[in-house]
Amino acid sequence: MHITLVEIGNFRKLLAARIEFAPEKTVLVGANSSGKTSAMTALRRFLVDPRGFSINDLSLAHWQALNAQGLVWEEAIAANQDLPPPDLMAFLPQLDVWLQAGKGEMHYVQKLLPTLDWTSGSLGVRLRYEPDDPVKFQQEYIAARGKATAIAAAVMEAGKGKADPLELELWPRNLIDFLERRLRQFFKVKAYLLDPAKLVDPKEDLAQMQALPEGMEPVEGNPLDGLIQIDEISAQRGFGAPGGRSPREEASADAKSAGRLSTQLRSYYDKHLDWRDTPELSDIKAMEALEKARKAFDDRLSEAFDKALLELQKLGYPGISDPKLKIASKLKLQDGLSHDSAIQYEIPAAAGELMHRLPEDSNGLGYQNLVSMVFNLMSHRDAWMRVGKAGTGDDVPPPPPLHLMLVEEPEAYLHAQVQQVFIRHAYEVLRNDPALGASTEFSTQLVVSTHSSHVAHACDFAALRYFRRLPPTPARKTPIACVVNLSSVFGKPDQTAKFVARYLKATHCDLFFADAAVFIEGSAERILVPHFVEQQDAFLYLRSCYITWLEVGGSHAHRFKGLVETLGLTTLIITDLDAKDPATHKSAPPVLGKGLEAGNETLRSWAPKQTQVDVLLKLDEKEKA
Repeated sequence: MHITLVEIGNFRKLLAARIEFAPEKTVLVGANSSGKTSAMTALRRFLVDPRGFSINDLSLAHWQALNAQGLVWEEAIAANQDLPPPDLMAFLPQLDVWLQAGKGEMHYVQKLLPTLDWTSGSLGVRLRYEPDDPVKFQQEYIAARGKATAIAAAVMEAGKGKADPLELELWPRNLIDFLERRLRQFFKVKAYLLDPAKLVDPKEDLAQMQALPEGMEPVEGNPLDGLIQIDEISAQRGFGAPGGRSPREEASADAKSAGRLSTQLRSYYDKHLDWRDTPELSDIKAMEALEKARKAFDDRLSEAFDKALLELQKLGYPGISDPKLKIASKLKLQDGLSHDSAIQYEIPAAAGELMHRLPEDSNGLGYQNLVSMVFNLMSHRDAWMRVGKAGTGDDVPPPPPLHLMLVEEPEAYLHAQVQQVFIRHAYEVLRNDPALGASTEFSTQLVVSTHSSHVAHACDFAALRYFRRLPPTPARKTPIACVVNLSSVFGKPDQTAKFVARYLKATHCDLFFADAAVFIEGSAERILVPHFVEQQDAFLYLRSCYITWLEVGGSHAHRFKGLVETLGLTTLIITDLDAKDPATHKSAPPVLGKGLEAGNETLRSWAPKQTQVDVLLKLDEKEKA
């Protein structure tokens, strides 16, 4: 079993986005403000912590329509008409999760079955953030607006004859203003079953999310409980901060994945290694040694405090009937992991020299981040597989068949090579358990969002999902984003696809994170063109843009046509004419009036799709675009 895709609707910039999941590893790439963080946040909100929703998670594209809904209700009340039923569902955040399940896995997906004759295949569930009681929500809004209007009218009446008697707008000004304060009070995540037969392909890279039948009732509870174990490593991991993390991070749902390594080890010990409840033979020996040490320590404490306690008795305490003081210690092994130096780094020393050890915060942030992420992966894996103490007890449920691991921006503080090592081996860490390995009973899927071209470089082309920014249109007043599955850019594998994939593997290019691209012919242009941009004031605006420079021979630039158009990336091509004599097919100096042809395939087949040198040399600038 595995997740085949998710569709996110009405969530921040993602108005209707489909993200196809690879069976093992999926990497989200794209320029800044393209929607990657929105996608990871949507997965977190719906699957991990629904209590985290805020008004800013509702897509800006619908704010005006939501306010219009509120205005319709107010006008109905003002006209003494019946309130129209709330009609908000088309504007509310939703997440569709589509799974592929086999014949032997029906017992896992009973809550998701669309029909009784289903045997295997695709299954879908919609999680939608909506009012728990729409009518009550509507009435509360009308009451709040009525109260605000009444107060404003009273102030206006009292202030007749005065200038500007009420400059402050009272809450709520509109429906969005009301939701900003009361969203979590009235809204919750509800689940609905989807029809696999109505799952359709995106149109112009925008998901066509199926409409639910009118009056459809949600299923009870969360149908994904017991089916998917969902864990995350968030971008805010708190390294370098005093105490490991800020007070806000301490209180957040992500706190367990932030802060000091010693804190993580203590948590891991408590979940998987604590032997106090069910000790083994080796644990008994450790307990005996600990008890012997405790008694010796107590004897020493009593001896040390004798003088102080005798002095206290001179003051009349304890009296004949008062309880007497006794000094006793309590030692626990896990307390040894609850201090700043629980984790230490050994510094290599010359032979025979004393080994130096430093506490964890004395090591570089990069190593702290790397060790922390790997340890988090191991901890989440072991929690999923009920390793150690986590698997003891009568009420421990069996491991869910699917583990979804979300990792946000793993590249923080890491050297480029370390970034590549991490992304190559992260999935292996998640599968490094005797019960996993090549098991088909338990599946693991890793989803990573990144701004790093080095992380993207280390992944297969087919694992990348590109987030493309779409500008506002007359019909849609706000910018949104769509998601492109790069594995389908070139269709069936061919020489073009192989060339592009190999080229990107060889160059560490940041094409997937750029605002624009410049294709250049060779090394001379690679040196000179960026220099022109830096030195000429005419190109000042380019210095504030994220531009990737691609050194591609003119005979190969056209191979990127499908990728560039799919990414919607503004691209400049600086290339040679490669003039040749059509009779002899030999190269020749580009001279007018000689009937020469351009041998450059980019000019012939991509832009401006012209062959004659005479025509190319006389083209207007607009004709070259």
